[in-house]
Amino acid sequence: MLPFERVAIIGMGLIGSSLARAVRALMPTVRLTVHDADADVRARVLALDLADDVTDTAAAAVVDADLVVLCVPVRAMRAIAESFAADLSPGAVVSDVGSVKGQVLTDLGAVLPKGVALVPAHPVAGTEKSGPDAGFATLFANRWCILTPGPDADPAAVARVDAFWTRLGANVETMTPAHHDMVLAVTSHLPHLIAYSIVGTASDLEGVTSSEVIKYSAGGFRDFTRIAASDPVMWRDVFLTNKDAVLDVLQRFSEDLTALQRAIRWGDGEFLEALFTRTRAVRRTIIDAGQDTDADDFGRPHGS
Repeated sequence: MLPFERVAIIGMGLIGSSLARAVRALMPTVRLTVHDADADVRARVLALDLADDVTDTAAAAVVDADLVVLCVPVRAMRAIAESFAADLSPGAVVSDVGSVKGQVLTDLGAVLPKGVALVPAHPVAGTEKSGPDAGFATLFANRWCILTPGPDADPAAVARVDAFWTRLGANVETMTPAHHDMVLAVTSHLPHLIAYSIVGTASDLEGVTSSEVIKYSAGGFRDFTRIAASDPVMWRDVFLTNKDAVLDVLQRFSEDLTALQRAIRWGDGEFLEALFTRTRAVRRTIIDAGQDTDADDFGRPHGS
């Protein structure tokens, strides 16, 4: 039995279009309706045949849906939910895919009507690409999806959202919104902030030309540029809506960075080697958990 029969997806970027593809591939009998605020995106979704219906408004998309998934930047969710709240069916479940959960729970909880269940979710998956052409059906396979229901959430609705993501191949875990936001501040938000900073610094250095930055980017800098190419609007909203957790983690990172500066300045090779040995072991645990490949150079192809 399917957890949902009629699904509406609002926002058809990388995650939304991947979700649509995954639903079509793994739950082909689900009636899928989608909306995007950009008319060009809607036209492209039609051309790619990613849904049964593509609507001009979010309100039209949610009519009769038993699951509505918001795949838009976090700070846009409240206004969009307000626009379709009156059109939701009694008993419908509203969810999302945002990288910040505390703000989502607050914003959506303030505008959704009684009789509609709210179960925020975060599939921890993605690439630096965006737009409907960037999606693929296996994006969520063997990736974590974290559910962050509020204390008054309907257990049956939570179980249905859990079953939905499980059917899409994700590993589902539940935690509080506050705990999620702190964990993701460490594992995702801070790394993106560092990548944006490093790439920005490199582009500003007067002693290194742009051509040299590009020419010699086969080292670690290249991998930072991949992260720094992520959707700027989405990440702007992440940092503004999870600022307390990000600032707490950033303070700890700044203290650790100061310790590294001190070790380098005073030639403390023992400290550096011990840290690098510990961090190398962390990489192995990520590979062992199936969350990345152990192929050389991350599996990038190389000429013979």
